[in-house]
Amino acid sequence: MIRKFLKRVFDKPKRVVIPLSQHGIHKEGVSSCARKVTSSLQEAGFSAFIVGGAVRDLLLGKRPKDFDVATDADPDEVRAIFRRSRIIGRRFRLVHVMCGADMIEVSTFRRGHSPEEEEDGRTDAHGRVLADNVFGNQEEDAQRRDFTVNALFYDPSTQEILDYHGGFSDLKAGKLRMIGDPATRYREDPVRMLRAVRFAAKLGLKLDRHTEAPIKTMGELLQHVPAARLFEEMLKLLLSGHSVECILELRRAGLHHGLLPMLDVILEQPMGERFVMAALKNTDERIAQDKPVSPSFLFASLLWHEVLSVWKAAKDKGGKPYPALFQAMDQVLDAQQEKLAIPRRYTATMKEIWSLQLRFMQRSGRRPYLLLEHPRFRAAYDFLLLRCESGEIEQEVGAWWEAFQNAESGAREGMLIADEAPKRRRRRRPRA
Repeated sequence: MIRKFLKRVFDKPKRVVIPLSQHGIHKEGVSSCARKVTSSLQEAGFSAFIVGGAVRDLLLGKRPKDFDVATDADPDEVRAIFRRSRIIGRRFRLVHVMCGADMIEVSTFRRGHSPEEEEDGRTDAHGRVLADNVFGNQEEDAQRRDFTVNALFYDPSTQEILDYHGGFSDLKAGKLRMIGDPATRYREDPVRMLRAVRFAAKLGLKLDRHTEAPIKTMGELLQHVPAARLFEEMLKLLLSGHSVECILELRRAGLHHGLLPMLDVILEQPMGERFVMAALKNTDERIAQDKPVSPSFLFASLLWHEVLSVWKAAKDKGGKPYPALFQAMDQVLDAQQEKLAIPRRYTATMKEIWSLQLRFMQRSGRRPYLLLEHPRFRAAYDFLLLRCESGEIEQEVGAWWEAFQNAESGAREGMLIADEAPKRRRRRRPRA
């Protein structure tokens, strides 16, 4: 304990003030709502800064999606300053401040756990932190953050950046580095390994060698993370806009095998890899174009070839197509739930997308018209096109449905007749 205390004293970070002339972030690049929140808190006698990912993204020339504010005011004090605000959270209270349609999340500086707290049951047997809900100062707040590039504080009033851990120079060097001892930080929260992969891929940074080294031997700690939290982190990774790079980085870091069944499905089934990579690329392109993305569609894509495998096995045992398909869907989803708790609102849509694939093969009578009217038709059709693109089924099937949905009513009838004719010829009995 004494050794840990001395380390905390002598390893105390040195604050560096980086002026506008060096970092180049003008306050006009910060949202007006975030500027209003920081200035109001400062006028009330508190310190307040734009913090974390927004500062990092501005330095990289990216447009932040969100602006978070950190302050030494406690949640009740923040709530008293802003009329349109509300306190959220139980484990750690935050304040959401509204400015028109914009929302800024305000957090109070907090600190990590101390050596004494480490020994009084606030960590589990593997070193994972179970409670770190304690207010602190700015220096302690910077210390408890994961990566140096996420521990930067920007003050719009002075246009200065406060840097406690060299995050500014790490960004300039294209390096992602963990604050503190990486192995200890991964034990505190194993999800940081997934975050390291996601940030490296998303930001185009290279993992610092000390940050990367423990990952290959500590991946099994993810087994002790609650399934719902793993799902949340995987969703962030796959919807980062850089999912292809993230998957490749996961493989390179050694986190893909035996840890997350879904990733094993992606990376260890040769027939499915092309399909899944096409789905991930499609997702990245939609995000880049600010188009909506469906998590249900993405997870349906990731698990489809596992469903196909189980479905084929059920049919080989004499099962009829539709019952065998639903049996396969349930079996695959049940297996995934043991590790990644996919919410029911997603699995219901996934099942619809999967089950509609059989109906695309039925191109006669009223069936195609009824399928066009199905609320999940568009998602199922996009899924069908991925199957065609990957070579799972013939391109002609996707081309037919593209032509059918865009054709006039008369032309549609003609397509159905043309599709029926070969079947009638096959059914016609030969003359005696």
